[in-house]
Amino acid sequence: MKTIIILLTLCACAQGARAAGPDCRAIQAAGERLACYDAASLPKKDKPALVGSDASRAAYKDPLIEEDARTAAKLKNICRGC
Repeated sequence: MKTIIILLTLCACAQGARAAGPDCRAIQAAGERLACYDAASLPKKDKPALVGSDASRAAYKDPLIEEDARTAAKLKNICRGC
């Protein structure tokens, strides 16, 4: 039981030590301070390239286009001069 408590305590302390980075606020020169922040920040992962068209996929068919065409045909048949 003591071993588990000691292990959990060490893991909790290790997270704080790992999160500590360089003290960039203490640097007076703007260029050096900026370089310090750039070095301390994590590199961003590149986004995967978007695939322009996938031949295995069927073309998108909008279900509302057919409904709009039927509604427009019904509206054209209304007698307006009766």
